[in-house]
Amino acid sequence: PSNQIRLTNVSLVRLKKGKKRFEIACYKNKVLEYRSGIETDLDNVLQIPNVFLSVGKGQTAPTQDLAKAFGPKTSVDDIIQEILKKGEMQVGEKERHAQAERIHNEVVDIVAGKLVDPKSKRVYTAGMIEKALEQLSSQGAQHKQEEYGKGSGTATPTADGEAKGKKKDLPTWTGVVTTKSAKSQALEAMKALIAWQPIPVSRARMRLRVTCPTSILKQAMKRGPKEAAQEEGEVADGEKATGTVKDRILSYVEQVETQDTLGQEWEVVGFVEPGAFKGLGEFVGGETKGKGRVEVLDMAVVHEGD
Repeated sequence: PSNQIRLTNVSLVRLKKGKKRFEIACYKNKVLEYRSGIETDLDNVLQIPNVFLSVGKGQTAPTQDLAKAFGPKTSVDDIIQEILKKGEMQVGEKERHAQAERIHNEVVDIVAGKLVDPKSKRVYTAGMIEKALEQLSSQGAQHKQEEYGKGSGTATPTADGEAKGKKKDLPTWTGVVTTKSAKSQALEAMKALIAWQPIPVSRARMRLRVTCPTSILKQAMKRGPKEAAQEEGEVADGEKATGTVKDRILSYVEQVETQDTLGQEWEVVGFVEPGAFKGLGEFVGGETKGKGRVEVLDMAVVHEGD
């Protein structure tokens, strides 16, 4: 039939709302770009700017169905955005494999940039991080098999049993999934690597001193784009980071060592991830018009060959 749409270069995104299932037709790869903030123009994401009950049959969703499910005052654009953000993406096996591989590589790159050898303070190569994660992944599968196969072996000493019980509570890594962002999965991978230590690792952190005039500290922040520290997924409290200048500065600091006010100047010494250093420096420089300073007291990461 003429109203049917040929699904050649289409990614379907489906969302069940109320008792109906709604679909939109998108260009391949554009959905993930939209969700990660790379693509913001809906025209570049959607193949057809309509909401469907069935894309394959060319059956658009009636207005009354949309109003009942999403609310009578919700615009079609807002409905499409909700489906894009919360819906489930339907992709073929080939695309799913390519997507998983892309997320896996991104996770490995993020982790390799944030973990170091605690003794030498040197970063690991992506290949070494990948091997360590593979080791954890196979360990996770082994633990699952052990749980299913309980009672088939010889008696386990109590002390060993207690140790195994404690290990069960540790963060685990079973490999990447395509339903979560690379950043959130990288955070899970780091927690598991630090907990299990298949290779000696610790978080890469720089020790900094930030100074700022007290008169600027309590100034309210304007709500704008989220800063690098929040985008890294480390700062979950968005309100804290968009409060005062002081709140925003502290949102970059993972661990505060000391915090003091000396006359007209406030000073904080603490640990910051290398990835957040640039954003912090730019924020302090811009917000204080050059009156604030960020000093590196200890560079935790020493790159290979330095």
